[in-house]
Order: sequence, then structure tokens, then C-alpha cells
Amino acid sequence: MPLNMSLNTSLKPGLAIPVVLAIALTLGGCENMSKQSQRMLSGGAIGVASGTAITVITGGCVACGAAVGGAVGAGVGYVVNEMEKQ
Repeated sequence: MPLNMSLNTSLKPGLAIPVVLAIALTLGGCENMSKQSQRMLSGGAIGVASGTAITVITGGCVACGAAVGGAVGAGVGYVVNEMEKQ
């Protein structure tokens, strides 16, 4: 049984500008954050992306994968920050 991996990755034209604006505003808000907050946020973002990608590939619950990945990523960001303090 062949695995159908075709995904529709096209972005609707009317949605591109709000998405880019939301990303720019989100990244602009990181300027005055502590190192710990920055690491936890970036770890969480990487975790969300990884969790989403893994669940899309495996066919699981995408929202669950994103939530678990984000939580694990934020936790890893916290631990990395604490380890570098020592």
C-alpha cells in the first residue's frame, strides 16, 4: 500500500500579508526579554515545529503533537539556561 505524502502547502494570497505581519510583530516583542525567556520561547517554537512535523508524518493528532512539542521545547530551553548559569 503506497504512502500518499501529497500536502497542499500553498498559502492563499489574502493570508500572506497578515501572516508575515504577525510574525514580524511577534519577533519584535522579543527585544526586552531575559535570556531565560528567550531560550524558553525559542525552544518552545522549535518544539512546536518539530512536534507538528512529526505528527504530520506519522499521521497523529497535529494539535497534540504541537502542544507536546512546545511544552518539551520550552522545558529544554529552561534546562539549557539553568545549565549555563553554573
